[in-house]
Amino acid sequence: MVTSMEVVMEADARAKRQAPLKVDPETDELISQGAHFLGMTKKDLVADAVRAYLAERREEIHNAMTEAMRVLDGTTKSRIALITTVSSQDIDRLGGVR
Repeated sequence: MVTSMEVVMEADARAKRQAPLKVDPETDELISQGAHFLGMTKKDLVADAVRAYLAERREEIHNAMTEAMRVLDGTTKSRIALITTVSSQDIDRLGGVR
């Protein structure tokens, strides 16, 4: 019998597994050199760089998320408009959604 604690521990272990990150050879070389000269692991350099990049672009991300939420009103037409980048007005002009 599996206890709830074992389920939680297994879920936690799965969440901590590392996922491979594939980059082109030129980027990998930059990561390797940067990590070497900064005295850190490649993994830590990439993690720090991603955090810094996303922090720098936080407002842009927020605006894109806000726009996506504005567009999605729960209708099929809004989902199609978001996925295809065809405006709601153009969908109507082209015959709408059944």
